[in-house]
Amino acid sequence: AAQLTDGVICRSKRMMLDNLGVGLLGTKTAVFNKVLQYSQLFSSEERSSVWGKCDISLPPQFAAFVNGIAVHSMDFDDTWHPATHPSGAVLPALLALAESLPSQPSGLDLLLAFNVGIEVQGRLMRFSTEAYNIPQRFHPPTVVGVMGSAAASAKLLGLSPAQCSHALAIAASSAGAPLANAATQTKPLHIGNAARRGLEAAQLAQMGLEGNPAILDVDCGFGVYYKDYRPTAMADFTSSQFKWILEDQDVAFKRIPAHLGMHWVVDAALAARAKLENTVGTFDLSQIRQVTLRVPPSRYIDCPFPATEHQARHSFQFNACSALLDNKVRVSSYFDPERNRPTLRELMSKVKVETPELNQPSFDKMYCEAEVETDQGQRFSARCDTFYGHWRKPLSQEDLVEKFSCHASSVLCAEGVDGVIEVVGNIDKVKQSSILGSYLRMTSSQHMQLHSPQMY
Repeated sequence: AAQLTDGVICRSKRMMLDNLGVGLLGTKTAVFNKVLQYSQLFSSEERSSVWGKCDISLPPQFAAFVNGIAVHSMDFDDTWHPATHPSGAVLPALLALAESLPSQPSGLDLLLAFNVGIEVQGRLMRFSTEAYNIPQRFHPPTVVGVMGSAAASAKLLGLSPAQCSHALAIAASSAGAPLANAATQTKPLHIGNAARRGLEAAQLAQMGLEGNPAILDVDCGFGVYYKDYRPTAMADFTSSQFKWILEDQDVAFKRIPAHLGMHWVVDAALAARAKLENTVGTFDLSQIRQVTLRVPPSRYIDCPFPATEHQARHSFQFNACSALLDNKVRVSSYFDPERNRPTLRELMSKVKVETPELNQPSFDKMYCEAEVETDQGQRFSARCDTFYGHWRKPLSQEDLVEKFSCHASSVLCAEGVDGVIEVVGNIDKVKQSSILGSYLRMTSSQHMQLHSPQMY
């Protein structure tokens, strides 16, 4: 693990902590509980933890599945560029696998395997310029996430290079899901399936199952997912020429549980509202004649009147109007009581969406503009090019930890919350990575015997 730089280690720890926080919050959702009920039908001698459940364990593959679903159940997990959710497909698989191994991997083993899984996703996406844009056909975590999960799991299992190639080939046959299931309860399954199927691919390769070792190099292999897929050889992992993509390209951390594009439109709407209030004095719905949103073209995040919380997480109109009406957007904004308010629907009926030709559907280049026009003809507009939390404007460590603590404390006791923060913050020094699972199960104030002297 000498190849891990300080910058990569720091960013990895932030990704892990954020992923665990949104995953713990996600254990309170309907989709998580439905899938947990289903997964409890299966049993095996090997058992792994379900985050936030002190009395439930599952076969490792199903633990990876349900924990991955929890991570993405509110669309609250990190986003990379080119566009994908990198951590959710990898971390649940690794933690589930680590608990089931006879010889417990260290925190550093876990950290290195995590970065292998992140790196594989980043490399694959950089073989296609199409992947840099907001997706149009496949949801990216279903394409590259399962490959990252397989690579990370193979690393933790210590597979040979040939076995790793077969693990990726096996995983590729579980890759890909159409965007038609975005904005539904099925979308969180994309992350859960990626975590589970990648883990299973590595285990099958370990047992001797083989696939096409050239799966990443041929048009009829991984090339089917991107029209302009052009793979290139990478520098050897141990050579001086190798450099982690995460070193140069940070991830975005979300402040609201919604599609990443919504963060631009929320910040723009809040700024437009502030300008209106500074001039008029108050924000009154009856003052508003029209709200104009100028956003990049993308049909699956253009939903004028969302009927479900999952549609609301993918609606420029809903998120802009929630911000305008309440002067904030929060977790509860997407649930039925707040989402179905007549005042909110009235405001959404006044929204007009424009897609300027130069506003590219890329998370690196897009912008959102919100313009509010009053009955008196006054116009108040604001534009957001980079929201707080974007990789160009990263969340402070203080705000990242606060986000984790807020969400984790809704499930874990104080000792569990503090324990996860401490372990993740020192993951490169932890002797046994299973200590993390122990804290993730601390759902009551009852003291659990955590042999802390063994932590480091």
